[in-house]
Amino acid sequence: MVYRFASALPLAFVLAGPAGAQTAGEHPRAALIHGNYCGPGNNAPAAPVDALDAACARHDACTPDGGLASKGCNLRLQREAAALARDPRQPEDLRAMAGLVSTAAAMMPSAREPAAASLAARSRGGKTWAAFTR
Repeated sequence: MVYRFASALPLAFVLAGPAGAQTAGEHPRAALIHGNYCGPGNNAPAAPVDALDAACARHDACTPDGGLASKGCNLRLQREAAALARDPRQPEDLRAMAGLVSTAAAMMPSAREPAAASLAARSRGGKTWAAFTR
C-alpha cells in the first residue's frame, strides 16, 4: 500500500501541474503517461488506445484550453479510472496505470464552479453548498 502511494506521488505532481502555464498559440510537446490523452497535453485527433485513454480524452474534452478542469470533470476521471483499476477483465498493467490516474485525478486542482446557481439561491433566501465554502 505504501509502495503504491509512493509510486503515485510523482505522477500526481506531473498531472496536477498548472495547466495555465501554456500560452495560446504554442503547441508544447505532450508529456503523456499513457496512450494519446493521459497526462499533460494530448495527441488529438488520434483515437484513444483503450478504456483508460478514452476516460482521459473525455477529461481533456471538458477542460478549457489553457485552463483548469471543473471539479466535476476531475471527479468523473477519478471515478472512471478507479472503476478500471478494479475491473478484473482489464490487463494488470492497465489496472495499475488506472489506479495511478485515479489517485492523481483526486489531487488535481480545479476551476471554481460558476456562482450563478449560488446567487440565484441566495436571492430566494436559501443557501447552497457553495455559500458555505467561501
